[in-house]
Amino acid sequence: MSKSTLLTAVIIVSVIFSNLAQASESKRVMWRLAETWGPNFPIFGDASKNMAEMVKEMSNGRFIIRIDSANKHKSALGIFDFVKSGQYQMGHSASYYWKGKNFNTQFFTTVPFGMTAPEQYAWFYYGGGMELMEKVYNQYGILSFPGGNTGNQMGGWFKKEINTVEDLKGLKMRIPGFAGEVLARLGAKPTNIPSGELYTALERNTIDALEWVGPSLDLRMGFHKIAPFYYTGWHEPATELQFMVNKKAFEKLPRDLQHILKVAMKAAAYDMYAQSMHENGKNLAQIQDEYPNVQIRSFPKGLMSKIQMANAELLQEFAAKDPLTKEILDSIYEYESQVRAWTNFSDRAYLENFDPIED
Repeated sequence: MSKSTLLTAVIIVSVIFSNLAQASESKRVMWRLAETWGPNFPIFGDASKNMAEMVKEMSNGRFIIRIDSANKHKSALGIFDFVKSGQYQMGHSASYYWKGKNFNTQFFTTVPFGMTAPEQYAWFYYGGGMELMEKVYNQYGILSFPGGNTGNQMGGWFKKEINTVEDLKGLKMRIPGFAGEVLARLGAKPTNIPSGELYTALERNTIDALEWVGPSLDLRMGFHKIAPFYYTGWHEPATELQFMVNKKAFEKLPRDLQHILKVAMKAAAYDMYAQSMHENGKNLAQIQDEYPNVQIRSFPKGLMSKIQMANAELLQEFAAKDPLTKEILDSIYEYESQVRAWTNFSDRAYLENFDPIED
């Protein structure tokens, strides 16, 4: 082969590879995700990052999702509107933040005195929960998927001891979702505040109490420095975050990328649940060892009975007003009654019979 022929062949091959590279680049999908959390926010933000990394790896770089945290888009509680409008193709937040837009969204985060995380995951994927969530969000052009579970959340940090309903009267507390409705029925003044403003609000007495998550995230927030009473939970037994996807954007994806996105969201959600369990155990031990001023309490049974009664009354009232609310709650109650029997025979029986051996 002459030098000129070889040079020509090299040029042709270079052009072919250049065209292939350009074609590959043109097929790359670039999305943006807006999250409620600030940059490098642990556990919650990890779920978003893990999902995006898995999508990139599984698609061999064809599908890239860039994450904008709250400091970037400046609207921690504006994720619903971002995704609905298509300004962002995706969002990561919590469904109960949107109860002002549609009351039924909150039931896909958690229900007071409701299912545990394993029970709720079973309901989502095998008990009709996903179909009901689609029915609620479809009217806004949004797809919603489980986005990571915190497990059972703590009942909150209080500056004063809580023993009776009278102690709740006029109490200014940051507590979102349906639990806020319940405490309002009992005389409290619930409000919702973004995570970045919680410590300052508590410190400056803008609020008297707050609930955030649990030891997994509460310790680093410093609430124990201001409010010494830390109560166990009732209001969020299985708090599921959500990945929201603009439906039109999703439908434009090739089928393989749709599948990759679904798998990545599901894997990232479960990983967050495992991470939450790990961090809760580790941080609870640290609280008990290093902060003896923190008094971990459970609400008295008499007070819990009244809270539970108020919760049941409110749910009944709202179910009577809206057929879809009733359909969702009926589904939750029916599934819970079925799966709880197994929880009692398995986990509850094991824990009640377990007698740890002392070293």
